Amino acid sequence: MSEDVLLETRGAVGLVTLNRPKALNALSLEMCRALHPRLDAWAADPSVKAVVIRGAGGKAFCAGGDVRAVAGSLGRPDAGGGGPLSREFFLAEYALNHRIHHFPKPFIALVDGICMGGGLGLSVHGGFRAVTERLVLAMPETGIGLFPDVGGGWFLPRFPGETGTYLGLTGARCDAADAVWLGYATHRVESSRLEEVVDALVAADWSGPGHHVAAHVLAGFIAEPGTSTLEARADVIARCFRGDRVEDLLTALEQEGSAWAEETRATLLRMSPTSLKVTLRQLREGRGQDYDTMARVEYRLSQALTARPDFREGIRAVLVDKDQKPRWSPATLSDVTDAEVEACFAPRPGDELVLPARG
Repeated sequence: MSEDVLLETRGAVGLVTLNRPKALNALSLEMCRALHPRLDAWAADPSVKAVVIRGAGGKAFCAGGDVRAVAGSLGRPDAGGGGPLSREFFLAEYALNHRIHHFPKPFIALVDGICMGGGLGLSVHGGFRAVTERLVLAMPETGIGLFPDVGGGWFLPRFPGETGTYLGLTGARCDAADAVWLGYATHRVESSRLEEVVDALVAADWSGPGHHVAAHVLAGFIAEPGTSTLEARADVIARCFRGDRVEDLLTALEQEGSAWAEETRATLLRMSPTSLKVTLRQLREGRGQDYDTMARVEYRLSQALTARPDFREGIRAVLVDKDQKPRWSPATLSDVTDAEVEACFAPRPGDELVLPARG
């Protein structure tokens, strides 16, 4: 059992604690492999009525997948010529997200502090997401040469208007009020009361329908979320992010001309051009697809983009050297061909994501 994820049963509640506080609870392959079978067991155990997941340390729920480890494995002589961690990690993470997405009992994420990338994968797919005043929510993958994974192609297009497009392309950060308005958060609670929430769920009478019991308990801790700045910008975001080409979005932002539009345009121009084009196509494709279909698409994207130079360069610039000056290849949007984007979405014979039956 990995000490990086603590798994226990308290009364009728299965309790998961992500326990890598120094790494902001970043999700590793070992954590995925420890958590998944326990979720299977709890799903099958009639004495377990709900699952709660939280992060240790007070700073983060989960800052994302351990992409630094994935990047570090690429190209090693002992890594099978291409870094099998890039395959094994994403297979395990998508299988875990699928388990949560189709979990048959209340799955309650207590999201306190930083929640990015893989943290959304561990929370958005469950039935309940209680966020605190310390929430920092983001999908920042285009800044490291990736794309909004863990189901981003499914959940981002389902946020209001074009806010999902904006968040997925820019990596913009959201607070608790934004998260409630987006529909990501089901409840807003005070961080100081999270232990009380766990205790109340453990002490609850679970004889009724599980989702009703969980909702009733969480309703007893609701705090006012405040005003969402994202909601206030929803109209301008809709105007600027409705196009199907990244170049069109940049033109719309330039025409908008406000300080926010100029800042947003500058942000886009700092991101990986390949990631931007792949992500916009992913988000448009995901509008009409169910989660399982998009998970299979995203696994293909994970393998295509981790194999490209932008991924290692993005990790270097953001997480290793931290100079924030990535040198993208191709360097501009005009240099990214339609054929290159298309190739990222192509089927991978012998290397596809195989998902188990639902339930």
